[in-house]
Amino acid sequence: MRLSQRAQAVEPFHAMAFGRQAGELEAAGHHIVRLGLGEPDFGAPPAVREAMRAVMDGRPLPYTPAFGLPALREAIAGFYRDRHRVTVDPARIAVTPGASGALLLVAAATTDPGDEVIVADPSYPCNRQLVETFGGRVVAAATTPASRYQLDTAAVDRVWSDRTSAVMVASPSNPTGTSIPFGELVAVCEQARARGAWRIVDEIYLDLADPAPDGTPPRSILAADPDAIVINSFSKYFGMTGWRLGWCVLPAALVPAVERLAMNYFLCASAPAQIAALECFTGESLAICEDRRRELAARRAIVLDGLARIGLPVPVPPDGAFYAYFDVTGTGLTAWEFCRRALEEAHVAVTPGRDFGAATAESHVRLSYAASREALREGLARLETFVTTLL
Repeated sequence: MRLSQRAQAVEPFHAMAFGRQAGELEAAGHHIVRLGLGEPDFGAPPAVREAMRAVMDGRPLPYTPAFGLPALREAIAGFYRDRHRVTVDPARIAVTPGASGALLLVAAATTDPGDEVIVADPSYPCNRQLVETFGGRVVAAATTPASRYQLDTAAVDRVWSDRTSAVMVASPSNPTGTSIPFGELVAVCEQARARGAWRIVDEIYLDLADPAPDGTPPRSILAADPDAIVINSFSKYFGMTGWRLGWCVLPAALVPAVERLAMNYFLCASAPAQIAALECFTGESLAICEDRRRELAARRAIVLDGLARIGLPVPVPPDGAFYAYFDVTGTGLTAWEFCRRALEEAHVAVTPGRDFGAATAESHVRLSYAASREALREGLARLETFVTTLL
């Protein structure tokens, strides 16, 4: 018996590996400040938690339709209408086991062996693995602080080939927390559409992005490119990471194929999680989520001030999500060495750039400010002491 080549070749997600090491140190009696994983500490809104308790009363919980409960798909469509001023047919919405499930379905539906999918470098590593699972090749376009670590049309042009089948954009991005300017996002999507390529836009952190100067929420790409494939999740804005519930918005032409794939891959997403998630879209729950977004902005200020004090520059300040991507070259350590020693010596868990691409693999580290203010202040104080010993 032997493992598949795919299983042997897949890279670990180093953020999880450092999290595992942090757990081992905690088991040995150490207090670890965990600033590595992108997991909000709020939990689901109270009404969602209460709905989950209510639904677990012994009633039958049969499979839902493959694309999810009709009422939940309608609620998601209403969220786009009310918050983002976009009309989405609920028939185009697929509820999935997390955003990862949505990305898996989309990769399966749009990628053939040899296809090339353009992503930014740096970007979220698991997306690359999903493309490669179906024989695709990820083409990482190096980005710079000048482009906010985001793709632009010039970067896409540099790596485009006759095998390009899709462009994948995340805004705001993991690991940088930076958004692509909406006009540039539209231009990249128009560029890809004109050349017959799919546009896959990860909006998982969209509702954690800063509002416009006039106070309006950030814009979904669906406002400009209704046939883009959009990925979203209940994990981040709604604080439901462990519930494993996400969704995607599909162009109508993709719906039948993706529905068949969903039937075969998952049958459906968790029925009780779907029922409880209906409570996400009440006025009370949305107000709580907005309060939490503002709290994350306050935590961001703590982190940016702290990193500046320590002398760890953030080349592009984030404007969404809950990540700061800082440069460690001034410490004389590689990003991997910095993270290893910060965990072992300062008992602070952060994530090396190696997870996110080649361009910043050795120079940058991701810090998640999804932790409490107290944890952030403690972690920054420990990092300051640690860095002082290096200089």
